Amino acid sequence: MKNKFKLVSIFGIASILLLLAFKPLNEKKVIVIDAGHGGKDFGATVGEVMEKKIVENLANKIKALNKDKNIEIVLLREEDNFLDLKERVDRINALKPNLVISLHVNNTKNEAVNGVGAFVSKENKFQEESYKHAEGLIEKVSNDNLAKRGVKEAPLFILANSNCPAVNLQVGFLSNTKEREYLTSEKGQNEIASNVISYLKKL
Repeated sequence: MKNKFKLVSIFGIASILLLLAFKPLNEKKVIVIDAGHGGKDFGATVGEVMEKKIVENLANKIKALNKDKNIEIVLLREEDNFLDLKERVDRINALKPNLVISLHVNNTKNEAVNGVGAFVSKENKFQEESYKHAEGLIEKVSNDNLAKRGVKEAPLFILANSNCPAVNLQVGFLSNTKEREYLTSEKGQNEIASNVISYLKKL
């Protein structure tokens, strides 16, 4: 009888190990990066510096720097082309991602205002999760060159209509001289992209 129980136990353990062998330990996470504006829509501008180009560069760098096989980065635009908001949302929802990050930079008349901030929407059913991602991204991206701001609520179209956690990440102010210099530098853009990847690896 004891031998019979041992045989059953061994068979049971072997079955579990076999199932685990064919089950991926880490499910691949799909992250959509939405580079805001593009084409005829320049976004915020200061002189010849345009928001659309900065966020396009950041999006491409985020994808290029990602070496994690368990993270798939999908860009809504890789070039300077215009996509309307509905088209962006349709693409996002067709992909069914784990998270969408809409990249933007800020601008204001008060040159002293600075910092990395984010928006989420209460109309998104993943609002709580979106808020946590927003806080985590701000914490990771802010540094000595980019001050830290907070998370605010806004009924932005992409945030409200994406069927997944969605964050509008504002990575600094073009109107602030220090942050503009950092945002337009190769070093600054590489650091921001690397910090976003670093956050995504912890998901």
